[in-house]
Amino acid sequence: MPALVTLGARNLGGAVLDRALAEGWSCAAIAQSDETLEAVRGRGAHGFRADVLDAGELEEALAEAAEALGGLDAIVDAVSIARMGPGDVWGGGPIADAGPESFERWAADVARQAFLFLSIGARALRGHGGGTLIQVTNATSVRPTPGSGLWSAGHHAMRAMTLAAAQELRAEGIHACVLGVDAPIDSPKSAPRLAADGIPPEGAVDMAEIAKAALFLAGQGPRGVSYELRLTASGALWK
Repeated sequence: MPALVTLGARNLGGAVLDRALAEGWSCAAIAQSDETLEAVRGRGAHGFRADVLDAGELEEALAEAAEALGGLDAIVDAVSIARMGPGDVWGGGPIADAGPESFERWAADVARQAFLFLSIGARALRGHGGGTLIQVTNATSVRPTPGSGLWSAGHHAMRAMTLAAAQELRAEGIHACVLGVDAPIDSPKSAPRLAADGIPPEGAVDMAEIAKAALFLAGQGPRGVSYELRLTASGALWK
């Protein structure tokens, strides 16, 4: 039975777990809150606590997950690192008005988390003969917009490191890839913002569709792989 671990399991990570379990994968998730870990275990998956911005905690949690699953075949980074601070606006706000603290929250932490996922995740897969690293990102990784420059900087770094790692690791049997969601994600977390912005259901991507794409990437064979897959909302034009 193939083994999959998600980083994050509250919203998108939970959807990935549901899809993987339905397809017969053995699953685990790494999260921080008791509520999320309880929900993970209620699905029939293993749950491990770690701060994904802490290298030591993440490395230990992945090792524990691999031991519990009896192996490791795919790791999906479905964590949202964005953190609103005092006076922040979504995306970090205009560059000229942002302070160093906003840069750390919206750019530096996003890039650091992606680096830790790729570096520690790659070493974990090396110990199990290879596998797949799937980095979920958003539209800001390819298209900055006014007010989201800081967040975009973090996601540009995320995309760049993943595509570089894909070239570095392919000879080792490790498939690193970007799963870009070029639209808002329809989740309980984002529902109030989607409603406030007047975005209809067809203007956002269903989490189940993203999970389906993640499992497609995780199941690709050695002779035909995708290094970057982008999903667009059915009601929106792609750019």
